[in-house]
Amino acid sequence: MEPDDASKRVPGRAESQLRKGVIEYCVLALLRDGPLYGVELLRELGSVEAMATSQGTIYPLLSRLRREELVETTWQESPSGPPRRYYALTASGRSALAEFTAAWPHFRNAVDHFLTKTPGEQS
Repeated sequence: MEPDDASKRVPGRAESQLRKGVIEYCVLALLRDGPLYGVELLRELGSVEAMATSQGTIYPLLSRLRREELVETTWQESPSGPPRRYYALTASGRSALAEFTAAWPHFRNAVDHFLTKTPGEQS
């Protein structure tokens, strides 16, 4: 799926809410191995259908992550076109990602518990 194709498929309410809750951590995870620019992030997110998003979502998110000092930016010349703004994790961003990574399995297991619980089963 191309980055702008995300707007062509209309996700359900549950999927939209789930994406809103985790997309920033997916972005932080993508930056774990090194800096990326916005279109690269869109492309990577779009490679997994449930995480596909648009420029109208990713750039405000990146701005917020920058204001919160979870990412920092640098400008780099592009082989074609204008310079690109690259985003990289800060120490705070790495800490936030580590905290999410530790919490996610417990949260996922808790949700799975309720989704797979049979009626009348005790917790």
